[in-house]
Amino acid sequence: MTDGGPIRELLQRLEDAMNSRELDRLDDIVAEDFVRHCQATPDFDVRSREDFKDFLRRNTASFPDNVQTFVQVVEDGDRAGIWTTYEGTQTGPLGPFPASGRKTLFDFGGIVRVEDGKIAELWVTWDNMTILGQLGHLPSG
Repeated sequence: MTDGGPIRELLQRLEDAMNSRELDRLDDIVAEDFVRHCQATPDFDVRSREDFKDFLRRNTASFPDNVQTFVQVVEDGDRAGIWTTYEGTQTGPLGPFPASGRKTLFDFGGIVRVEDGKIAELWVTWDNMTILGQLGHLPSG
């Protein structure tokens, strides 16, 4: 991610904390009442910073080597649009799907809202079919 404004800097800190697995750093980055909106993961109701940390821990249990890279960030007032690359090897279960040992690489988009210098809200979306296909969890046709 390139240098830029305050939201871009906050997102760089978020990226670093997630990729280093130093989730305590999120206390200075993510609001306590943070909300994550994602239709692709309806079983994860994230309504606090602690819920978000739990979500990230579960993700790391499925993909211990995961790396998220914010490739594009476009700031607009108290919000920013993000385009992110996710890469990881599924060595743990993913919902009902057993570990596949396969790697996934996909892009996803999102919008963050910042309030009082912290990320207060995240809307994120991706294509589950692409991910499940890469991991071998879909029937071949």
